[in-house]
Amino acid sequence: MNFDVVIEKTEKLAENIYFLRLRSERISAEAVPGQFVNIKCHDGLDAFLRRPISIMRANPAEKTFDIVYMVRGKGTRILSCLECGDTADCVGPLGRGFTLPEKGERICVIGGGIGVFPLLFLLERSKDVHKTAFLGFRTRDMIVLQKDFEKVSDRLVISTDDGSFGHKGLITNPFIEYLQTEKPDRVYTCGPLPMMKAVAEACIERNIFCEVSMEQRMGCGIGACLVCVCKVRHNDDFGYERICRDGPVFSAEKIIF
Repeated sequence: MNFDVVIEKTEKLAENIYFLRLRSERISAEAVPGQFVNIKCHDGLDAFLRRPISIMRANPAEKTFDIVYMVRGKGTRILSCLECGDTADCVGPLGRGFTLPEKGERICVIGGGIGVFPLLFLLERSKDVHKTAFLGFRTRDMIVLQKDFEKVSDRLVISTDDGSFGHKGLITNPFIEYLQTEKPDRVYTCGPLPMMKAVAEACIERNIFCEVSMEQRMGCGIGACLVCVCKVRHNDDFGYERICRDGPVFSAEKIIF
C-alpha cells in the first residue's frame, strides 16, 4: 500500500548525502531491518519511477522512520529539495529483511558507502549480542553516522580508500584480518558488489552464517516488473529472483555474484 508520509526532519550529512525523518504509524510499526521503502519523487515525467531507499531506523513510539540516500540523478535531486512539513508518496515497508541474531551471539556487519544505513537499523534491533561493525568510505569527508554506529557497536572499525581516516584501503582487509582470530556467529553485509562478494566468500569458506543485502535499481518494487532480478543458485542449477520481493536480503550461499 502507498501512503502520504509527512517529512519531520531533513538534514544534509555529507556531499550529496541526505537524511529524512518521515512520519508513518504503519511503516514505523511494521518495518524490520533490511526492508526498504519506494518513494515517488515527482508527479511529472522527469522522475517517473519510484526510488527504493533502505530504512535506516524505525521508531514506533514516535511513529517515525528514517532514511538516508545519495543524490544520483533527477529523482533524488528532487527529493533533496523537500522541506519539513512536505509530504511524499511512499510505498512500504517492502522486501525481506535480515534474520535477527539470537541472544548471546557474536555478530559482524560490514558496510560500504551508502550500504551502511540498513546495517545501523540491524545493530539497533539486535539485543543482548556482541556487535562489531566494519564500515568503509571513500574519504574522511564521506564518513557519516559515526557516532550512531559507536553507540550501538561494541567495536567499530572504519576504513577510507585514501587513508584520510582509519585504515587505508578496502574495509574487507581489516575484516579478513579479524577472521584470522575470531569466528562470529553471524555476518551481515551491504554495499558494493565486490565488497559483498569478498565477505560472502570468506564466510562460506569458514562456514559462517552470512546474509547480503542487494541494492539494485527497481521499477515497481513489488515483484511485478522483473527489472531487479539477480542470479541465484538453485541446487546444482541457477535461476533468477527478484531483489525487491525475494530480497533484498539473501543468504550468501544463494547469490551468484
